[in-house]
Formats: sequence, structure tokens, C-alpha cells
Amino acid sequence: MSIDVRPATVIGDVRAVLGPKSPAANVCWCLSYRIPSKLNNELRGPARGEYVRKLCAAEPPPGVLAYDGDEPVGWAAVAPRAETSFARNRKIPHLDGLPVWSLWCIRVRPGHRKQGISHALIAGAVEFARSHGAPVVEAYPLDNGDAKVDLTMAYAGLRKNFERAGFVHAADTTSVLAGHPRILMRRDLR
Repeated sequence: MSIDVRPATVIGDVRAVLGPKSPAANVCWCLSYRIPSKLNNELRGPARGEYVRKLCAAEPPPGVLAYDGDEPVGWAAVAPRAETSFARNRKIPHLDGLPVWSLWCIRVRPGHRKQGISHALIAGAVEFARSHGAPVVEAYPLDNGDAKVDLTMAYAGLRKNFERAGFVHAADTTSVLAGHPRILMRRDLR
């Protein structure tokens, strides 16, 4: 299997990875950290997918997709931190004034897990950020040690996967997800 990671510009492919089975469902669509909470709460059902369609047509697109051939099998959200709620998050510290990019969500479709796709997504997201001038990429993964993590809450990623991708622990946070502390990890691209 050869995984190719590309910018998320095709809404149908993003929908295949993030979208709901029912168009009326209010799934995340990876918007909860990207947009203000008021707007996030107002967008319901199909309006969420329409919002993401507009993001896919923008520059830069909202993240990257992993493909196995022509099939979209994974997603990673990555954007300038200033354009996300992490810019205002009190639980995750800002270490300096650099215009860092945040990598906050990794999703691999069922049936494609445990094949290294999350590793390809992290690497692809870093290269995407680098190609758009990011000096540093931050992630806020779970520091779960060897403990199991509920797959629905593993979207933030796991510390060991980011370490394998060259990220280093930069700070502790006061954020907790699924009972596990989240840490701030960084990959310097300068």
C-alpha cells in the first residue's frame, strides 16, 4: 500500500472521511476548533458540510487527506493557530510570538487503521504547513503512555506518534481529553 497525502481541496473526499451518514446529522466536520463556538453551535446539519465545502475552495485548504490509490482514507486538520480557537485557549500555553500552525485532528477511516496512515498524515500535514510558510507546527496530543484510548477521542493524536514524526515535548497543558492529559508538542521547521 502506498499512501499519498494531498491538500484537502475535494469536498467529496473530505465528506467521505469526516461527513455523516445522514446529511441532517450534526457531526463535528472538524469545525469545533476552527471556528468560534457561537458559529459552531449555530451551524446545523447540511450547513456544516457547506461551510467545509467553502473551506476546501479557500487558500490554504483546511488540511490534508491521505489516499490509498484514489480512495480517501484519512484526514488531518492543520492551519495557522491564529485562525483557530487555540489562539484563545487558556489551557494550552503560547510559548512565543511565532506564527505557529496547529495540527489538532487526525482521523483514519475504519477498515484502514493500523496501517501507518496516521504517520503519513502527520508527515503530510507538516509538509503542507511548511509549504505555506509555517516556522513551527504545534500539536496537542494525548500523553496516554501505554493506556488504551477510546477511538472517538483519539482524534488529537498520541504523543508517541508525534515523537516518531520529529515533534518534541514543549510544554504541559491543563487540557485533559478522555481522561488523559494533553501536552504541547512542536516541530520546528526553520
